[in-house]
Amino acid sequence: MVSVIIPALNEGATIRKVIQRIRQAEPVMEIIVVDDNSSDNTVSEALKENARVITSSRKGKGISMREGMIAASYNTIVYLDADIVTYPKNVVSLLAGPILKDEADFVKSYFDRQAGRVTQLVAKPLLSIYFPELEKFSQPLSGMIAARKDFLQQVEFENDYGVDIALLIDAYGKEMRIQEVNIGYIKNDMQSLESLGKMSRQVSRTILQKAALLSRNNLETLSDIHIISDEMDIAVKESFLNLKKMILIDISVVMENDFNETAAAYYNQDEHYKRMQQNHKDPAARLQKAASLFKGKSLPELQSIADDIPLTDDAAEVISKLKKNGYLCVLVSDGFDVIANHIKNKLGFDYCLANHLPLDKSMVGGELVFPEYFKRNGDTESYDKSTVLGYSAQKFGIPEKNTVFVGNSIEDIPMLKSAGMGVVTTNAAAATFTWADKILPAGTLAPLLDLVSGMDKNNTPLFTRRSVKYTAIGALALGAAFAGYYLYNNISRRKVADNCQES
Repeated sequence: MVSVIIPALNEGATIRKVIQRIRQAEPVMEIIVVDDNSSDNTVSEALKENARVITSSRKGKGISMREGMIAASYNTIVYLDADIVTYPKNVVSLLAGPILKDEADFVKSYFDRQAGRVTQLVAKPLLSIYFPELEKFSQPLSGMIAARKDFLQQVEFENDYGVDIALLIDAYGKEMRIQEVNIGYIKNDMQSLESLGKMSRQVSRTILQKAALLSRNNLETLSDIHIISDEMDIAVKESFLNLKKMILIDISVVMENDFNETAAAYYNQDEHYKRMQQNHKDPAARLQKAASLFKGKSLPELQSIADDIPLTDDAAEVISKLKKNGYLCVLVSDGFDVIANHIKNKLGFDYCLANHLPLDKSMVGGELVFPEYFKRNGDTESYDKSTVLGYSAQKFGIPEKNTVFVGNSIEDIPMLKSAGMGVVTTNAAAATFTWADKILPAGTLAPLLDLVSGMDKNNTPLFTRRSVKYTAIGALALGAAFAGYYLYNNISRRKVADNCQES
């Protein structure tokens, strides 16, 4: 029984082929793709192969490897790279075999290809000095490995290029049985000189730090070595600067059930959660209490709970079409970023805005950090979800009149009012109907495509006569709920028709 973990960053072009390839190996019991916050279609491609996908809490291969390990169901774990489509069909069997046969605790791969420059110029020379016992390994930097989960739970995962050599050194230091197996011919792209420079610095730093911890040889000069290890964040989309239209969608519109309520019920804390919600009227206090409820829970487990909540069936397709039509698609949530970012990646949003849930070794610490976009100008103590629209408009250089906001809660009313077009669904809070330009059927986003087509190529706002919206207030307030909804929906339709004629 084997868990295969594939850390992936922007590998949409190859991830399906890799999954298809390794599924041919009999020991594979589960495949977990750990998405490192990709900006391409990695997640949607992996889901097409019915792989389990979790979203890493922050960028870095080591974090992805650790969080994949936490999520794994079995004690034999195989790590594979997401960009290699020439794996032998039995690659999983080759790597996992020695562990399943109880012949090894840690398995390192080697393969036929041109020797890596960092291996030859950096890793092996340093190993020969500080860890001569490990110099025998042909490719100590190989990321295709297998290990026992109970060993991996004992070690720290470096969060950079040093992670693979660190695991090898740790396995040796803990006197694990290590084997090296040949997995045949592997073809992958050569890295850029910039990447090689970063890799060499991080690998050398890791080896030296491990040697220092184990008091290997004379390391008096270690403190004089200046290693630059901070990595620049990868820009998600440089084309943001060229976009002129934006749509913000609240997570409640695309998730059938509230995550916090669902997770509280999962942990048998639903009554406690309800009391907390009733006793704390302040939104910030309610959110902080909700975060404390999940203290000590693991990221993969929380994301697994989120995966069980149904999503709007056509959401991913609609988001894809909106992006093709030039819309920047933003997911908004006043919940936890580790969940919102996971949903963002599953549905293909460009960006997500949510509260930061700090993790310690992929476990919830119990605190919640409110980012700047949920605070009013100059008021660091406040919490106001409605500031998201203005923040996004300023951040991406898109006028609010060229934005669409889709939300269902009372807290969303200010954004429904200020957006170029405000949209709610039929299961929204009744008070929001008054301020919406359009009310859509719950459970589908497809009608959005017809609505946003009303914005012409010159980005003329679909709704310019806001007075029409306010004229409907009296009628809605006086009528019954259904009659009000019917009347207002007709008004919205007439507004669309009028503006289409004007354009």
